[in-house]
Formats: sequence, C-alpha cells, structure tokens
Amino acid sequence: MKKLFIETLGCSKNLVDSEQMLGLLDESYTLCDQPEEAEILIVNTCSFIHDAKEESINVILDFAKLKAEGVLETLIVTGCLSQRYPEELLAEIPEIDAIIGTSNFYKVDEVIKKLDQDRTQKIFMESVDLQIPENLPRILTTPSYSAYLKIAEGCDNRCTYCIIPKLRGKYRSRVLEDIIDEAKDLVSMGVKELILIAQDTSRYGIDLYEKPTLPKLLTALNAIEGLKWIRVQYSYPDILDDDLLEGFFSNDKVVNYFDIPIQHASDKILKLMNRKTTHDDILNIIQKIRKRDPEAVIRTTCIVGFPGETEQDFNELLTLVRTVKFDRLGAFTYSNEENTPAFKLPNQVPEAVMVERRDALMALQMNISESLCYSKVGKVYEVVVEEVVEENKLYVGRTQYDSPEIDGVVYINTVGPLEIGHFIQVKIIDALEYDVIGEVYHEHSK
Repeated sequence: MKKLFIETLGCSKNLVDSEQMLGLLDESYTLCDQPEEAEILIVNTCSFIHDAKEESINVILDFAKLKAEGVLETLIVTGCLSQRYPEELLAEIPEIDAIIGTSNFYKVDEVIKKLDQDRTQKIFMESVDLQIPENLPRILTTPSYSAYLKIAEGCDNRCTYCIIPKLRGKYRSRVLEDIIDEAKDLVSMGVKELILIAQDTSRYGIDLYEKPTLPKLLTALNAIEGLKWIRVQYSYPDILDDDLLEGFFSNDKVVNYFDIPIQHASDKILKLMNRKTTHDDILNIIQKIRKRDPEAVIRTTCIVGFPGETEQDFNELLTLVRTVKFDRLGAFTYSNEENTPAFKLPNQVPEAVMVERRDALMALQMNISESLCYSKVGKVYEVVVEEVVEENKLYVGRTQYDSPEIDGVVYINTVGPLEIGHFIQVKIIDALEYDVIGEVYHEHSK
C-alpha cells in the first residue's frame, strides 16, 4: 500500500476534517508520521487571515519541492485556501495534482483514484452548502482522552471582516441524535473530554429545530456515562440568553468555560463589523455569568485596527478589558481580506498603529492574567495529566478551565509517577504570567 500523510493547518474544525480523511483512507493506504516518508501528501489549509494564507502557501511550496525532487508522487490541497483560490494555486504551484473543496473533502479517496486514472483532472469542487455525510470513519490525532466534536458547519453571521461564509457555506447544524451517537462512540474509545466546536456553537439547531438547541444537546451529552468534561467553544455574545446559559450551569459535566469572541467594545466599530451586539450587551452577559459562578472562566478574542478605529475607540476596548478582566484573551490585528464587505471601507488603520495597539492590549492582558494566576495560589483544582517533563518529578496538565493548545497549563510537582490522561487533585503553590505551578494534593484517577 502507498504511504500517505496529512498536514493540518488552521483551526480545530479543520483538524476534525483531517481526522475523517484519515479514517476514510486508513484501509487503502499506510498512514505515516513524516511528510518525507509519504508518496501521497494532503495539505488541509487555512485562509482566515493573511498570516494563515501565508503559512498555508509556504507549507504547500515546501511539499512541492518534495514532488519536484521525486520524493513525492501525489500532492493534494484541500481546506479553506483551496476553496478560495483553486485556479490561482494551480497556476502558481503546478506540482499540485488536485484541489478539493471544504464541503467535499470526504471524497478524497475517490479523487486519489481518479488521479491514478487521469492526471489531467485537477479541481474537484462542489457547493459549499453541502451537508457533510454522517458516520464518516475517524482517526483521532488528539490525545486519547480528549476529542473535538463538530456540531455544525458554516456560518450565517456575515461579520464584515470575515470570509468564512464564502469558504464554509451557510450554517448547517448536525442532527442532535447523530452528534450523540458520535459522542458515545468517542467515549467508548476512552475519550473523557469532549470539546464542542462550530463556527458559532450558540446558534446550534436554529436551522433544524427553529430555536437554539444547544441546551438540549448539552443535557443529552451530560447523560453519557464515562464522560467527564464537556467544553463549548465559539459562542457568539448576541445570542447567549438565559436559556443558553442555563444549558451550561444546569449540567455538571459542562465546564463553566465561556469562549465568547467580543471582537471589540466600541459600539461604532461593532456596528461597522456587523456584530449584533453592543458594549452594554457584552458587559451584561459577563455580569450574568459571573453572578451565577464567580469562578467561571471567560475567554475572548479582539480585533484591533478595524477600518475607522480611532484612538478613542481603542481606549474603549482597553477600558472594557481592564474592567472585565477576561481570564483569557487573544488579540489580532485587522486583516483586510478581499471579497469581504470591510475590504473597501475608508479610514484603513496603518499597520504600525495596529501592531502598537495589539501590543498594548496584550501587555494589559498579561498583567491581568498574571494577577488572576496568582489568585489561584492555595486553591485545589482537578487536573488532567497530559505530559511528562521529568519522570516522577514534573508533569504538565490542564484544569477544566483550560482548553488545549490555546490556554495556560499547570506544572505539577510530584514525588511519584503520574499516568497520562488521568485526572488528579492539584494544589496551586505558585504562578507565572499565563500558567500555574502546583503539587499533587490528593491523587485519584478516574
């Protein structure tokens, strides 16, 4: 069997697509660990902002060299960049054998077989609004105890800076029963943490059931035996009403971790972004969450330098961040993406100003984060053990308030061995800017 490798770039939603491609190809090809070993190489690309496009292109070019050197037989590109620029990619990088769209990636085996018969076929695109089939096989690339669970595809929000609706199509929820079936399968494989993802998880079910159905989904997932943590990512603030919040608070396995991208705090900028929320709405939601659970963690993302953003607008954002003290915050400079409504807006902010504002925002957040980390000293948290740094001495883990890859970690001091994937009690004894240091408090595994 030919050797195959998939390189995944971008978000966790892309990762799930790649895991399904691996599942589909597993019986026909030998999956290998390094791109240099492969005869067939698939790049699952990102195209959300300029930096992501650049990274995707550079990775494709690196693999194109392997093709030119005769190491690689077939190079296939899929994901958001391929959906956005299929003709341009083929024109600029002739080593590419095939381009597959975001909604028909599951036909990858069929595409490879077609290439074996006819190398002149290059672009395999279908409507971005296709419903992805259910029951696709999947090979997890995350640690065995944690998995992403995609609950919907596409987006209808139409934020003026965002190209995602054109690349991923309209919002399409998965049927609730299908999600539960997949969740049960994952738990039967040993998964203890499910991370629910979509372009907007808070709108789950509106297209299918005519009302937000996330609370019902969370309740059904909560009933699965053997599952420990349910985490929800990408919940838009404009729709997080009392009913949706109740779905978090009334289910004990749903961790009180709220990933709410606010993007800005100035009403003027929010309106230009076509965000359906205001400064006061954002404060109101945060106050509701913290009133219900002062320990709840709120993560957000912000865009600085959106066209028309003045110093006053930016100061409004700084003031809100200073007031709210988000537990986690990511800041991005505005990326002027063609084919988005914001592309031709007047009063574009100079790059140097954007970078300066981003750095100022992140400096503020670093101080907030450090203070919040130190406030955890003396407290005991349940932590999943993820990595060994020094055998029997130092391990790395996460609390329920930390999402993998994007949040901080817990450094665990121990005098004995800890088992990866087990949940233990850790007492926090010290803190860093984004991470905390603890020691095993009362060890027990689940």
